[in-house]
Parts: sequence; C-alpha cells; structure tokens
Amino acid sequence: MYLAPIAATVSENPVADFSEDNGWVVLLKAVLLFGFAVVATLLMIWAERRVVGRMQSRPGPNRNGPFGLLQSLADGVKLALKEDIIPAAADKAVFIIAPAISCTACFVSFAVIPFGPTVKIPWTDIHTPLQLTDLNVAVLFILAVAGIGVYGIVLAGWSSGSTYPLLGGLRSSAQVISYEIAMGLSLVSVFLYSGSMSTSAIVDAQHTIWWCLPLLPSFVIYVIAMVGETNRAPFDLPEAEGELVGGFHTEYSSLKFALFFLAEYVNMVTVSMLATTLFLGGWRAPWPISLWHDANTGYWPIIWFVVKTCIFLFCFIWLRGTLPRLRYDQFMRFGWKILIPTALLWTMAVAVVRAMDQFGDIDRRDRVMILIGVVLVLALIWGAFEALRTRAPEEEPVDPDEPVDPFAGGFPVPPMPGQKLVRTNGAAPQKTETPALEEVRGG
Repeated sequence: MYLAPIAATVSENPVADFSEDNGWVVLLKAVLLFGFAVVATLLMIWAERRVVGRMQSRPGPNRNGPFGLLQSLADGVKLALKEDIIPAAADKAVFIIAPAISCTACFVSFAVIPFGPTVKIPWTDIHTPLQLTDLNVAVLFILAVAGIGVYGIVLAGWSSGSTYPLLGGLRSSAQVISYEIAMGLSLVSVFLYSGSMSTSAIVDAQHTIWWCLPLLPSFVIYVIAMVGETNRAPFDLPEAEGELVGGFHTEYSSLKFALFFLAEYVNMVTVSMLATTLFLGGWRAPWPISLWHDANTGYWPIIWFVVKTCIFLFCFIWLRGTLPRLRYDQFMRFGWKILIPTALLWTMAVAVVRAMDQFGDIDRRDRVMILIGVVLVLALIWGAFEALRTRAPEEEPVDPDEPVDPFAGGFPVPPMPGQKLVRTNGAAPQKTETPALEEVRGG
C-alpha cells in the first residue's frame, strides 16, 4: 500500500464538524471530560497499586469497596482532612498558586483529544463529534499546555524556601526541556505523513495503516519521551526520595499535595491518549475487529480508544515495578546524546522520503533501498565515532608497598586495602609485648 495517496487525501484543517454544537452541548462535553479524567485517575491509582502488588507477591488494596476500588477515594478524603501547613520561609502566594497551575494545565489538553467519530446525541437531533474542540495546531497546543504545567513544579520548588524542593524544581525544568525536544521531533514525521497537526485529521489519515508501523522509530522515541515528560519511574528524578526527600513537593501537604498527585496521573492519561491518537489510529478499531462494518461507527470507538490508552497506562505501571531509577547524569546523557540525535536523523530521513513521494519519480523499491542505505551509513558513522572516540585513561593499579600520606589533599583520605600510611604527626608508636592482630589471626 502506498502512503503518499493516504496523506494526500487528508485536509490540513480539522475534519470534525462542530457546526451543530450549542452552549449546552459544549458544557455537557466539558463536564463529561472532567469526570472522565477524575475517574480515570482514581482507577489508575488503584490499578497501579494492585498490579505492583501482584508483581511483588502481595495483594494490594482489597478492603475498601469491591476489589479495593474505593481505596483511591478514601485516600483522597484522607488528604483533604489533613492539616495544611505552609512553611514560614515560603512565598505564600506562589506556594498556593503552584499546585493549581499544574492541575489546571493537565485538564486543558483533554479538549482536543478525539474519543470517537460524529454521533447522534440520544433523545435529540444533534450530531456532534466525540471531541470538545479541535484546532489546526491541536498537537502543538497540547505540547504548549504541557510546558505550562511545568511552571507549577518549578514555582513549587522555588517558593518552598527549602533546598531539596528547589533542586527538584530545577531538575524538572531541565528534564522537560530535554525530553520535550525529543518528543516534538518525534511528532514531526507524523505531521509530514498526515499532512496536518489537527488531531481529528491525523486520526482520519490512519484509516488504512496506523503510523506506529511506518514510523516505528518516532513511536519508540515518543514512548520513551512521554515517560520522562511525566516524571515517572525510571525517570522520576525531580522527586527522588533517596536524594531529595520528596523533591519539589516536599513541603506540601493536604489538598495542595493532592493536586500535584492528581496532576501527575492526569498527565499520564493525557500522554497515553495522545500516543493512541497519533500512532495507534485513535478511536479506530484494531484488526480483526475492524472487519466488522459498524466497528468505527456510533459509540463503539470509545471502547477501542480506552483499551489502547489502558495499554500505555499499564506500561507506566510495568516500568515502575521493574526498572530502578537512573542517575541524573545517565538520564540527561541519554536524552541529549541518544534520543535527540536519533530523532533528528529520523526526521530528516522521513522528510527525504516524503519529498521523493511528492516531487520524485522513484518507485517504492528504490525508496526502501535508499532509506535502508541511509540508515546503514548513519549506523556506520555512529560505530566509527564510538570506535575512534578518545577513552578515559585507565587508572594505574595501586602499589601496596608505596607509602601514602592521608593528608596530602588537605583532608584525611582512608587508605586502600594493603597500603602503608605515612605518619605525619605525633609520636611514633612504641613496640609492646602485645602481639599484633595479624599474629593473633595467624597471619
């Protein structure tokens, strides 16, 4: 199948028709979206605790409600009833506003996510898309809103008046800058093949093939970047409890902490839904369900969309229960030296193929061979670079017979096993009749 005709049939503008939407329809959609986000968050918290518990051979929450489903609600009530403490050194106004910024920004992205095709609202004659609204640059709107949400984390760390929250806020800003670049570059190839930045147009462009197949490197880069974007394990450096106590929200309690907790999980749902929209065909049914004539009509597509989103959310849980946290230098090196260069090279390769489709007279076999050749040449250059790179000199082995001055660097340094110390002050030890420890041990 040829991908050029597919993209050529897609309009640059949104394909969703909102002409019949009135005020109460928009209000109804907004309320349903907010309810969906809150319920999805509560279920995600419950599912994470149950799945991680299963991985660790323990039951997880199973007391409140059937299968422990009300445990997340009980935790929310508990947080609301806790004492709200504001540190004396905190900037009170910014300290209060920061959680609201993070929580508000994460809900806004739901507005441009398509949950299904145009449907008829029951008991009315109104036909409306299962989407609140759409824009010509809807995907860029989501990325911009995600960037605004980071301000909440940075302001929370700065306004707390404490060292550890400040370090967590700085880590978060550096992390988002690093991984948003890779995420944005991974989406460029989707725009090139879809011919639009509108979410409804991108879903419509995948009616024949999902973009996760021809754009597999973009899909992999996006999945990695979305984990770093949401500060989730193994990339949860801004709130590393072993290094920063609690990170940017160390000084927060009660509802303010609950807002940060809610924002993290809503962001996970948002990036998962965006991945479904851009790479997995959105609300379109997978094969072989797609063979059913009515699979992509009515309200059925909501089920396919939710199932695809749940697969990504399960991957978040799986990563948290499997991988240890990376060191900060490893994390940043991976983002700047591997993800971003790879995304740049892949974007250039996709742009060349798209140019061949539109302006060249080259058949598909030649295009595939050219693309494979480019990949092999780039891999060769990468291997040569790694082979010729100057390695750090190996440390010489320690000579145990050479005396060591423990105060040579200005502060005491313990010796390596087997080394002899040079006595720098004090009287020389007097030899006594007491046998040495080595003699007692038989050495």
